[in-house]
Formats: sequence, structure tokens, C-alpha cells
Amino acid sequence: MTASRYDLSDRTALVTGAGGLLGRQHVAALVEIGARVVVTDIGIAQVEAAVSAIRETTPSAELVPAALDVTSADSIRAVSHNLERCGIAVDILVNNAAIDPKVTSTPGVTHSSRFEAFPVPQWQTEIAVGLTGAMLCSQVFGVEMARRGRGVILNIASDLGVIAPDQRLYRQPNVAREEEQPVKPVTYSVIKHGLIGLTKYLATYWADKGVRVNAISPGGVFNSQDPAFVERLTRLIPMGRMAHVDEYRAAIQFLCSDASSYMTGQNMVVDGGRSVW
Repeated sequence: MTASRYDLSDRTALVTGAGGLLGRQHVAALVEIGARVVVTDIGIAQVEAAVSAIRETTPSAELVPAALDVTSADSIRAVSHNLERCGIAVDILVNNAAIDPKVTSTPGVTHSSRFEAFPVPQWQTEIAVGLTGAMLCSQVFGVEMARRGRGVILNIASDLGVIAPDQRLYRQPNVAREEEQPVKPVTYSVIKHGLIGLTKYLATYWADKGVRVNAISPGGVFNSQDPAFVERLTRLIPMGRMAHVDEYRAAIQFLCSDASSYMTGQNMVVDGGRSVW
């Protein structure tokens, strides 16, 4: 009985930003429990690379590739219409698309990641992808779910949607001037906090329409980062390590399936305990 509640063999999921590190994992997690997955990203090359990688391990996966610009309502509607023409209705939307700026240092210049110097165009671009994109995709696909009386939206937030970034993690010993030290940019925190707010709003907005909306806040994933950074970060995590790349799959499966049928408006924090300290 319990296993059957995870079964998505009769449902279609759409994952945005599926070409990224965790995007591919989200697709693989949904395929693993039987879902047909619409694999989307800004460019078809990223989509095809993700599809090929997933089919290497799961040849039988039912994957539908589609280029999708989450900042464009026209692009989202075009994908929706193309799916409709193929008889495909989206039952599960995973809002994963984001720009995750890597914190690097260029000594000798005022660092553009710092709040005092943060460029407005960068703010607008990152908000457009990470937050407005989730709103637009929810607007297009969520409305259809509400009309049909069933659906799931999962927003991919972050532990930094719950806590503030510890900027000491990003300090560079070879950078003498404080204003040149790199930091995690303001956009990342604002977007991830905003996604949790969007989750709560939509969960109550569509509660009577059978649409459940939740968020997940993952901690950092180990991806061969600078050893000094990894050491500093792991000291802040009670479990003493970063996440393995596939370690969020079970949580994605829970939140996207009927296993979480009485759960909506919630943010599941999966961070090795970091936000507890």
C-alpha cells in the first residue's frame, strides 16, 4: 500500500532547469517511480544532454524534451500548447530553474557580488529566472491543474531560503580589502525566500482545487568545490558533510507523489541539520 502511493506511472511531470546538476536528479527521481517527464531548459542542447544522461542509466524512461524560457510567458504557453496537441497534461510541476552565481574572487576590483556594488541588470535577470519564472510556470500549468481538480507544484528553494548566507564561507585569504571580498549575492537569498512565500500563497489559493504546493530547501551538494570552502561549510553542518548529488531524490519522490497527500504549503528542509545550529 505504501509503495503504491509513490507510484507516478499514470502522471506527467515537467521539470524546469532540468539540464543542471540537481535538475537531472529531479528528473531521474521522478522517472524512478514511473512518471513521464517533460525535460525542459533554456536551450535544446542542455535538454538533449540531460535526456541522454538519464537514458544511459534508465533506457526505458519516458522523456519528452522541450526548450523552455521560464522568463517568457509566450514560451511557457507554447510548450503547454504543444503538449496539449500531443495529448499530454502536466500533473506535476517542479520549479527548479535558477541562476546560481558561483562565488569567485578577482582581486584588485570592487567585487560585483557585494550588495553595495550589485548591478541592477543582474538583479533583474536572476529574479526573472528564479522567481518570476516559477510564478509564470505556475500560472500556466497550475491553472490547468486547478481546472482539472488535481495537481502538484514543487518549488526548489534552498537552506538559504531559511537562513542567511554565512559570508565567512566565501572569504579569500589573498584579498586584503574588505570591499573586494566575494560574497553570496543578495539575489540568491531573495529568490529562495520568495519561492517559499510563493509556495504558501499558492497552497492556500488552490487548496479547494486539489492542487498541492510545497517547497524543498536542500543544503549544499558536494561537486568538487574548493577544499577550503568544503571544510569551512562542513563545520557548520551537524552531520559533518555536504549532500551527495542523489541524496534528495527520495524527498522529491515524496513531495511529488500521493505519499504526501495531506501536505501543502510546507517547506521541507533537507540540509544535514545546518539550519538547526
